[in-house]
Amino acid sequence: MQWFALAAALLVALPAAAQTTSTGSGQAYPVRPVRMIVPFAAGGNTDITARAIGARLSEVFGQQVVVENRPGGATNIGTELVARAPADGYTILMGGATNAINMSTQAKPPYDTLRDFAPVILCVKGANVLTTHPSVPARNLKELIALARARPGQLNFASSGLGSSNQMAGELLKVMANINIVHVPYKGNAPALTDTLAGHVEMMFSGVPAVLPHIQSGRIRALGIGSLKRFVALPEVPTFDESGVKGYEATTWFGLMAPVKTPKEIVARWNAEVGRILAAPDLKGRFLNDGLEAMGGTQEEFAKFIRSEIEKYAKVVVATGMKPQ
Repeated sequence: MQWFALAAALLVALPAAAQTTSTGSGQAYPVRPVRMIVPFAAGGNTDITARAIGARLSEVFGQQVVVENRPGGATNIGTELVARAPADGYTILMGGATNAINMSTQAKPPYDTLRDFAPVILCVKGANVLTTHPSVPARNLKELIALARARPGQLNFASSGLGSSNQMAGELLKVMANINIVHVPYKGNAPALTDTLAGHVEMMFSGVPAVLPHIQSGRIRALGIGSLKRFVALPEVPTFDESGVKGYEATTWFGLMAPVKTPKEIVARWNAEVGRILAAPDLKGRFLNDGLEAMGGTQEEFAKFIRSEIEKYAKVVVATGMKPQ
């Protein structure tokens, strides 16, 4: 009976042991709290995503995953902090589309997204939606493109700021639809939305959550969604691809990235654990309510995605004649 009890105890212990990761020193990982750096202010979608994942990782790791907001410098402050941090698995970045965009829109970014980071996992994607004030005489994207071609340089679009994914969604449309619309940058999404609702600017690119209630109330009109498939929260809004701008995709996205020399076994552990977390039905539903779609996948898939995003926006910068700042 004693041997049977011992064998049973060992079998129970095996699953937990299988998920234990060791550092180069042979210690189990993690042995102290982990910092997850968010290069944006608290309260936005990046922060919401990080805190939702961090809370569940704290339970899995048995150590606190502390979310730290380090906004500023078009995400450079927080991103550089992680790039220069010790590559020991205790500092990780909740990065995003800006880390791909900055490689082309900034003359001297203080980090290189491909060189300085090990991609861990793509966490969520959110679609940029093109909205117009009701005074704009275009009921759909095809009519808007025709209007823009008839009035080159006369229509303008608001975004949350220079180098934002919102701006780049508009710049990408300019290139792919061969139109000339004027970018009006704001210091954040809120003032851009205020002026769009007031009709001071004709159109705006934004993530879904900020504009959804105003679309539903009819204060602004949604003409196109920047994902390759229709979005759950706005099923009646066609994609740009459906509306004739073939292959157009302008999404916001957030994913975890570690300092480039972080041990491979630690990066693999993060990928596996976060992948399981993202697959949880309740979390998927929570993200959808925030206008986001849970993703997941392998480290290699995320690396390929980041590279494609950098290449896409580099082409947009060249095609539109944007000057890196």
